Amino acid sequence: MTEPAPENPQESPPLDSTAQMLTRITAQLGTQLSLVSLNGTRRPMHRTRQQPPHRNVSPLTPAAPALVAVAHGSRDPRALHTVTELLDRVRELRPGLDVRLGHIELNEPLLPQTLHTLGSGEAVLVPLLLGRGYHVKQDIPEAVAGAPALRTRTAGPLGPHPLLVEALHGRLAEAGWRPSDDGSRDSAVVLAAAGSRDPESAAGTRRTAQLLSERLGGVPVVPAYASAATPTVPAALRALAARGRRRVAVASYFTAPGRFASAAAGAAPWIAAAPLGAHPAMARLLLHRYDQARAAAHESLMNTRFLASA
Repeated sequence: MTEPAPENPQESPPLDSTAQMLTRITAQLGTQLSLVSLNGTRRPMHRTRQQPPHRNVSPLTPAAPALVAVAHGSRDPRALHTVTELLDRVRELRPGLDVRLGHIELNEPLLPQTLHTLGSGEAVLVPLLLGRGYHVKQDIPEAVAGAPALRTRTAGPLGPHPLLVEALHGRLAEAGWRPSDDGSRDSAVVLAAAGSRDPESAAGTRRTAQLLSERLGGVPVVPAYASAATPTVPAALRALAARGRRRVAVASYFTAPGRFASAAAGAAPWIAAAPLGAHPAMARLLLHRYDQARAAAHESLMNTRFLASA
């Protein structure tokens, strides 16, 4: 039997998850910010309407700062391919947005090169990094300092966030995790991350592990690291086996393939998920962080103007 149509056809359907709600908010925020630059200038509406549409270019393009995705870089050739695919997804979600790539090391273009090509324009840097460690706190600010003519804002790292959990869960399902494994006394997950000596980064990884555990019906999700922190992935796997967990999966908390991701997958006694890569939730998260940074910049400017006029 066909269900009756809703009484109000304009009413939006209910949201199914936190991730969907965040995606909708991101899209709405992007629309509202499309006429506002980082310096707070608003383009008059009559100019927007009079501009003829340019082929294959969204009206967003003239007003929006460039999105510069900051990747770590890897000697693994698959890494660059994966990041490029991810940024292609971002462009599909936000047509006309200037999306560029800069690496901290090992791959071209390096971040200073990318910033140099933007000249005296505007950019929001979005780290393709999962925690607030050394690269976010040191390397990116140093690169920004080397481009003083460029007006920039740096977004927060990708994690922790519900959209990351959506991507992690999707990769586990692709690798063979079944709904019957959710909440099972036999199942567990090791969340394999790069590792950092920065306590803020470690706290973010633990929070992601907690969120993933909740998503999987409460099965244990243990953070483990490829370097700089403990426990290691093999040690975490041994500890879970000693607790009677016979079906232990490795979730890859890496943006792209590389040496650490391969080593973690190689230690898996059961299934190993692929890196997060170009999962659709990752593309939505990049734009969410971009829009967050733009909104924060605009709010900061408005507060400054208010205080100056008080």
